[in-house]
Amino acid sequence: MHNHAPADYQCPICLAIRGIEAEATWIRQADIFFRDDLTLGFISSKFITGNEGHPIIVPVEHFENLYEMPDEVNHRIINLAKQVAITLKTVRNCDGVTLLQSNEPAGDQHAFHFHLHVVPRFNRDAFHQEVLNARRSDPQERISFAIQLRNSL
Repeated sequence: MHNHAPADYQCPICLAIRGIEAEATWIRQADIFFRDDLTLGFISSKFITGNEGHPIIVPVEHFENLYEMPDEVNHRIINLAKQVAITLKTVRNCDGVTLLQSNEPAGDQHAFHFHLHVVPRFNRDAFHQEVLNARRSDPQERISFAIQLRNSL
């Protein structure tokens, strides 16, 4: 109904969920800090200066956007986001948390698999200025962030 992925779209998030590491997905298995039957959490491969290592939560099953996700999956994602946000307050000592989720190209969706960013925020951070300049991180840079959450959840 509100889908924009091309017919030949190779979903990078689905590849990672299936355990595939390739250039088509920047996600590495070491980035994953949580998985259950409905959801998966991993550390973003894009680093926003001052907010590096932010988690992303996705459904295990492919849903392009919020509009088509079953309520059970939505609820599980929000429940996990709450747990991750509380954990970030402890392990990252952040001052707040921003949840960011985009739908459709006009809404700034860039990967056509629902994904919810859970961004640790700090007083006087430059998140809004830096988000456009986020850099692709080296997979080794992300491991400590994934381990921190994996061990604390």
